[in-house]
Amino acid sequence: MEESKLMTKSTRNWIGLTALSLGVFMALLDVTIVNVALPTMVRDFNESFNSVQWVLNAYSLVLGVTLLIVSKIGDMYGLKRVFVISLAVFVLASAVNGLAPNLLILDIGRGVQALGGAGMNALAMALVAVTFQGSKRGVALGILGSVIGLSSASGPLVGGYLVAQFGWRSIFYVNIPIGIIAIILTMIYVDEVPDLSRSQHIDFIGMILSAGSLFALIYGLILKESHQHWSWTSPQMLGWFGSAVVLFALFIWAESRIKQPMVNLAMFKNPHFVGTVMVALALGAGIYSYNTYLTALMQNYMGYTALQAGTRQLTISIWSLILGPLTGYLGNRYSKKWMISGSLFLGGIGFLMLANAMTVRVSFAQLWPGMVLMGITNGLVNPLLNSSGMEGVAVREMGMASGLINVFRQIGVTLGIVCLGLVQSNVYEHYLNQHIGQVSSMPKAAATGIHQALVEAGPFSGHAIAFSDRLSKMPFGHAIQQMVWQAYANGTRAVTLTAAGIVVVGGICAAVLMRNHAVKTSQRD
Repeated sequence: MEESKLMTKSTRNWIGLTALSLGVFMALLDVTIVNVALPTMVRDFNESFNSVQWVLNAYSLVLGVTLLIVSKIGDMYGLKRVFVISLAVFVLASAVNGLAPNLLILDIGRGVQALGGAGMNALAMALVAVTFQGSKRGVALGILGSVIGLSSASGPLVGGYLVAQFGWRSIFYVNIPIGIIAIILTMIYVDEVPDLSRSQHIDFIGMILSAGSLFALIYGLILKESHQHWSWTSPQMLGWFGSAVVLFALFIWAESRIKQPMVNLAMFKNPHFVGTVMVALALGAGIYSYNTYLTALMQNYMGYTALQAGTRQLTISIWSLILGPLTGYLGNRYSKKWMISGSLFLGGIGFLMLANAMTVRVSFAQLWPGMVLMGITNGLVNPLLNSSGMEGVAVREMGMASGLINVFRQIGVTLGIVCLGLVQSNVYEHYLNQHIGQVSSMPKAAATGIHQALVEAGPFSGHAIAFSDRLSKMPFGHAIQQMVWQAYANGTRAVTLTAAGIVVVGGICAAVLMRNHAVKTSQRD
């Protein structure tokens, strides 16, 4: 009888993990799935690309700003309760987005959807850590980590298929049945964590300051991405980043003087936890942000459709599905620290292989070996990062620990996209500046106009200008096309080398800061 009860409890936990994984998959998929739908939205709403891009930015901005707040609310009022509410908000907002008659409603809906996504993303890891004990916790967190890696990398494939077959609104409608199933399963099979709200008070000051600091930082990065020619010391950049620094300093000051702070600053006195969030930052800035540039390379320059590009990127994402449960098993027996560090160094090698392949004649046959190593790195690091970050954290702070890991990962993605974009644009423009005057038989006036158009279009859109029907018919058209291709290849190579440096630094942080106490824990179990 007792054995039957234990088996029933174990089965409930694994079904509950399925529900939590569904929520995380939807929340993170919606960060990247919209990318492939933006061109269709431009036509349907008759808006500029910059305006439609806020469908993506609104989600990223609200997600990053609210992760810590929702994490603290979950710790206080019950992880399961807040997770289910977040699921419901996400599903309702998805329905509104699918029905949106104009861009304003869609942007607002995306912001509300991100609020639900923040709760799902931040609290699922904590719920898994509380639900599973001993060696099963590592396996469960490994599976959840594989879902995180798979969802972040499979956006182009899922989005490309849905948009091609059913239109852009389907990327929101598909969340409704999945979300409803996740809500039902969570309510039935996930146990609640004790409610601490009676013994704690909401730190409104901490919430306001943390939200303000993150908003200023992320919004400043979004502005920099949209205005790459703005200097980092321009009034706009100094204003936003200066505000982020001031608000963050006030946040630290306030939290150190409150009896029940929003964030327990003592967590950052633990080198192991600091190493964990640094790895999360490197993973977001190196691996996830690079996917944006890899997708652009495949679609804009290699000629693949969104679906074809997404299918080829399975070379990366499939490893998360394969390695997730395996990493949980290995993490219970071997050092997570060295597995994470070694995997990041392996990813650095993969990026070097990709950089070597970046020529004007690049093919998928040249890219896939490096992409495989990228995928293995993501498939190993993400699950191990989740389980490692929960080690030694009190139950009452697991939501916040999970939230901090996710905040650093999300900031890494935003920071990586901006910084990698600046690297690509600078190298791209430098090559154009050096070679535009070397195109033979091209009048000086034409050279000036074409050069200006290519620079203003930037690396992502320069291809459309160079390979337009009008320019292709000109006697110097082929030379311009080769020049743009080479400029883009040089820029993408520089981006790839920068990503390699980021993941290697992450590997060094893991080796220096993280600890090996996970092995001892597993041995006791």
